[in-house]
Amino acid sequence: MLITIAAFIGVLVILIIAHELGHFITAKASGVKVEEFGLGFPPRLLSVRRGETLYSLNAIPLGGFTKMAGEEDPKMPRSLASKSIGIRLLVLSAGSLMNILLPLLLFVIAFMVPHNLVVGQLLVEEVAPSSPAAMAGIEPGDMFLRINGKPVHNTGDLHRYIYLNLGKEVNLLIKHSDSTTEEIQVIPRWRPPEGQGATGIMVNTSYPVMVRQYQPFWRAIPLGVSQCVQTLVLFKNAILGLFTGATPLEVAGPVGIAQITGEVAKAGFSPLLEFAAFLSINLAIINILPLPALDGGRIVFVLLEWVRRGRRVSPKTEGLIHFIGFAMLMGLMLVITYRDIIRIISGGSLMP
Repeated sequence: MLITIAAFIGVLVILIIAHELGHFITAKASGVKVEEFGLGFPPRLLSVRRGETLYSLNAIPLGGFTKMAGEEDPKMPRSLASKSIGIRLLVLSAGSLMNILLPLLLFVIAFMVPHNLVVGQLLVEEVAPSSPAAMAGIEPGDMFLRINGKPVHNTGDLHRYIYLNLGKEVNLLIKHSDSTTEEIQVIPRWRPPEGQGATGIMVNTSYPVMVRQYQPFWRAIPLGVSQCVQTLVLFKNAILGLFTGATPLEVAGPVGIAQITGEVAKAGFSPLLEFAAFLSINLAIINILPLPALDGGRIVFVLLEWVRRGRRVSPKTEGLIHFIGFAMLMGLMLVITYRDIIRIISGGSLMP
């Protein structure tokens, strides 16, 4: 429990501070008055004023905020709403941009930190009839060597490369049970039959060995960039999968995320950094969605003003829409949190 709480708070603080710093730095640089920089939501626990900005620690640990003068009212001095459309778009999107950039740093550090890795031979145990793997000639007992020229050391590598290339032709270097090797092509499916997976195979890591790995920073940097790009592609594929019905919708609130964070933290510091990077990208995508009270919702009003050639929605109307949106989001968060608590009490987990 202590590991879960400490890991969750640490990850949450890093993600929130990075996001809000994006808004804070761009607002200050643009001459916008920042009235308060808050970690958590009120009621306020602690606060200190430095210059014109109040820095606060608040009781509800569900996020943070950067309160800027006149976010909807252009008549206020040094208000956000009084700035040009370009500056407002920059300030409003800077939080999500920071959450996209943060994983680059987290992945690089994760590669540099010594961590345990299970490696072994990936053997095919079963092949579903009429699946892409069966049609390509893959048989039980075959061994995976490379995918698109990249070596595969464990099932994690295999699944990542497969789901990075859904709907695309993948080159597989296979070693057959008679020790001959063959390069074959497979197209992973978006919507496979239940229980078959994208290619229709079940694999097992034979002769597993635990190795200790770490990378020097000059190797960790390109690896971190590559990992970040791959994570974005996996997010894109997951979102497309939701729209096509290929991927089930799994939603977790703060309690559910805390549970997963604790489970990941038990695997080590490096996996925890990778999970934090995953959450950071998730936070960036959610915040940029065009929903009231989120950054994306505020961006919609700026774009609407641009389309209407400078005609704004009244500050009162915009403020009311964001207030209603925030109340609905908090209500949804309570429902999701209740479901998370019930699942935990029943012994369930969101981890595969």
